[in-house]
Amino acid sequence: MDRDATLLKVLLAQKGWERYGTFCREYERAAARIDRNLTGSAPSRAQLHRWLSGTVKTLPYADHCLVIEAMFPGRSAVDLFQPAAEPLPGPDPGQPAPAASPRSVPAELLEPAGRFADVSAIFASRAEFASAFPPSTLFAHAKIIRISGVSLNLLCQQQSDRQIKALIESGTTIRALFLDPRGQSIRNREHEEGHPGGYLATLGDLNIAVLTRIRDQLGDPARERLHIAVYDQTVRFNLVFIDETTCIAQAYLPYARGVEAPTLVIDRQDGRSGLYQTFDGLFSKLWSTALPI
Repeated sequence: MDRDATLLKVLLAQKGWERYGTFCREYERAAARIDRNLTGSAPSRAQLHRWLSGTVKTLPYADHCLVIEAMFPGRSAVDLFQPAAEPLPGPDPGQPAPAASPRSVPAELLEPAGRFADVSAIFASRAEFASAFPPSTLFAHAKIIRISGVSLNLLCQQQSDRQIKALIESGTTIRALFLDPRGQSIRNREHEEGHPGGYLATLGDLNIAVLTRIRDQLGDPARERLHIAVYDQTVRFNLVFIDETTCIAQAYLPYARGVEAPTLVIDRQDGRSGLYQTFDGLFSKLWSTALPI
């Protein structure tokens, strides 16, 4: 550990949040929990480096302090920005472990690879998820976005053309995989959701047109960072991957619109298997058999 590293750096390393993109997502999650007006205020990469290296002379602005304290409940901003000369102490090995009660949950079930695997949050519906993680926050610092589903409204309807174009021009790569508006699977899904024939197909055509129009406006090499394809298979999940570290998995339920389905937020765990690998493999399989547009 750096001699002047802050306690904040130690805690981020313990949670696996030290990478800039990961930190920003956790920061935005905490901001959304306490005040939606604070979302979109994550520090720049250089600012975060100063926070972690101990080179700041005064505390950050009050809004930053509020969010950082929400990320680490029980820690004050004053403590978090103090130098941490030593790693945080673990349990005293000289103290006996507390006796387990019959209702105790086995410790291994509380680990990321246990009871909850790599799932970090669960929402009862897509609407609740979108309220906590608006697309402007979800995609703000992404460098790689992979998304598959039916019509991909999260990307195409909840982000403006300008926002999508700006992301790609700043270096973001997008792989967008739509359920084929001309295929049988989308007609089956329309029937499941109780829509008139052609309803979802029209949405798919509209959103594909949004992305192809943006692609036509991009110059080289940005144009090569927007990939669009279609597949025709039974749709089971809407999937969004951010920077190969976070997966948003939203099930498609029978007799219910997609917006009513539960949503899982999954953070990839290095060296551990989990749901991230399951959904990553699903997306890769779908993409490998898709037809590019």
